[in-house]
Amino acid sequence: MNKTVGLLLARAFVYMLFVAGLVYLITLEGYRDLAASEYAEGSLTERLQSLAAILSSACFLLAARFSTSLRPVSVMLAALTCMMFIREADYFLDAHLFDGAWQALVAVILVVAGVYLWRQPHSIGESIQTYAQQPSAGILLSGILVTFVFSRLFGRASFWEAVMGESYLRVVKNIAEEGTEMLGYGLIVIAALELLFVASRGLRRPQKV
Repeated sequence: MNKTVGLLLARAFVYMLFVAGLVYLITLEGYRDLAASEYAEGSLTERLQSLAAILSSACFLLAARFSTSLRPVSVMLAALTCMMFIREADYFLDAHLFDGAWQALVAVILVVAGVYLWRQPHSIGESIQTYAQQPSAGILLSGILVTFVFSRLFGRASFWEAVMGESYLRVVKNIAEEGTEMLGYGLIVIAALELLFVASRGLRRPQKV
């Protein structure tokens, strides 16, 4: 077995443990609170989603530091995942700062990221093209689709009300929606780690820019 295959298998095993850990953490509330479980705002699953978003943002920022060719797209992805973190924290921000605080913070990030990208010398188009050739891009797209499309459609109350009828329980709908959303966030974390891995290897073996 060559080194490349060994690294791939090692990363696959780590990611398998990571996903299994997510499943375990998602089920903790159910095992703890039983029929009183809600999986609503402030639950462990919601906090894990916020943690996944900010962790992804940090990894993308590190990737931007390590690779000049991937820097523009890494900054864009760091800004995106940071905005996702803020959106997940909207309930807390509105309660402890002011109503609409998360929209204001997202606007600030958009402006800061936009100014940085406008002033930096590296081609954004070439950076995106380089990133599109990385495995991270496909994983990221999968995570975004699961988080913002599949989980929303799969978690529709009308569907679960139709299936469960008079036995409808909102917590079941919440588990389905929040659980699949957590899977999407997990994929985004993996995408960020994959990009960081590629960028850090490029740092040790300088790229032609």
